[in-house]
Amino acid sequence: MRVIIAKEEHSASWNDFVAAHTSCVNYHRWAWKRVIEDAFGWQTFYLMVEEDGKISAILPLVWLNSKLFGSLLCSLPFFSSAGLVADQSASCELLLEETLRIAREVKAKYVELRHRGTTSLPWPSKTAKVTLECDVYSDPEENMRRLSTKMRTNVRRTLKSGLEAVGGGEELLQEFYDVFSLKMRELGTPVYSRAFFEAILRHFPGEAFLCLGRYHGKTIAGGFLTGYRGVVEANWSAASPKAMNLRPNMFLFWKMLCVSGEKGYRTFDFGRSSVGSGTYEFKQQWNTRVVALFWNHWSMAGEQALELNPNNPRYRAAIWTWQRLPVFFTKWIGPPIARCLP
Repeated sequence: MRVIIAKEEHSASWNDFVAAHTSCVNYHRWAWKRVIEDAFGWQTFYLMVEEDGKISAILPLVWLNSKLFGSLLCSLPFFSSAGLVADQSASCELLLEETLRIAREVKAKYVELRHRGTTSLPWPSKTAKVTLECDVYSDPEENMRRLSTKMRTNVRRTLKSGLEAVGGGEELLQEFYDVFSLKMRELGTPVYSRAFFEAILRHFPGEAFLCLGRYHGKTIAGGFLTGYRGVVEANWSAASPKAMNLRPNMFLFWKMLCVSGEKGYRTFDFGRSSVGSGTYEFKQQWNTRVVALFWNHWSMAGEQALELNPNNPRYRAAIWTWQRLPVFFTKWIGPPIARCLP
């Protein structure tokens, strides 16, 4: 039994393990390594345990090293879960040992392993984040029937408001990115580069797609989705702050639900939220079930868990300033900062 830092030649075997293992999720797939390296330039350590010529455990790690937030290892940054998957405890222990060896080698002060559901890892975990999901069907009427009476009424009102939906791929990316950048500025959060979304569309043809909401021909809302093994996630969504009277988020998520069902997906993941937040409350209205996220962490000095969120007091001044910057400027200066945020 030995730990290997996987290389491109191992990609097929890695993906075979992911496809066969029920604990693996979309973001364990090898192509996400290429996306992160292409879009952000971060070094990756895709660890796997090999025994008798077969893989028995995997752990994808990304090393983020910046002056802004220091040196840290994460599995997997930018997404909710892609942590350690092992068939036996011995494999798990080997991966944790190798992770700490790498952390010391690269002088990473913090390690975070993101898991969907409970884990037996000996490291402490953060549980403030969850994801919400629901069943989805190819028949829009069945999707409607699953909603509460109040939600059915709300959705039908948006369908009569003059909004139109359009779905597609890279040809819609700029419209989505414009709305997404505007929303991120409003939240006081640096925006990802357009190249990040381009890389996802390029590496996952047919499994990554966009859905836009338009009003009188103008895009006022958009969602970016990725799917795998019957599950589709709304990774990023945004609506123009100036169009909130039209309830574009309600319209957009309804359309994304229906489009996902038509594409053959059976579970719709609304994406992660902080428990008790406004987005959490919005997603609960869709007859969703809560899935706990356990983010196990380790730090070189035994420090508290890393908290890079808007509720952290140390970032309030930066958020206030960001919200007042011109959107074009945030598109320019935002991506170099966003790539450092796990």
